[in-house]
Amino acid sequence: MKYLLDAHTLIWWHESPDLLSEKVLALCEDVNNQLFLSMVSIWEMQIKLQLKKLTLTTPLADMVTLQQNNGISILPVSIDHIVGLDTIPLHHKGPFDRLLIAQTTVENAILLSKDTKFQLYPVKTAW
Repeated sequence: MKYLLDAHTLIWWHESPDLLSEKVLALCEDVNNQLFLSMVSIWEMQIKLQLKKLTLTTPLADMVTLQQNNGISILPVSIDHIVGLDTIPLHHKGPFDRLLIAQTTVENAILLSKDTKFQLYPVKTAW
């Protein structure tokens, strides 16, 4: 199966796996699953670090590299993802979340997120 990790899912898996649900932890640890981290999430984390709205125990670049070494692939933003925004209802205007929704839909993936606002959208989620 193909899974896209929300930013907090990656952070918790890296720093505090006990914060993940048992289901999500099992999905992340299953070597048969394809795990992706969106470039959008990396961008969002970098902005939050600069605004002092996020602190990490490991520098962001190191955390991403470590997770890539663990098998997580980076999902770039494509034209299809951006055009896919056109099909996403305007329940809220958060650009990072909306692009994650579009990517999840276009890539036929499941979004691993605790955030309940994603349930407002026609996207597969798991927690």
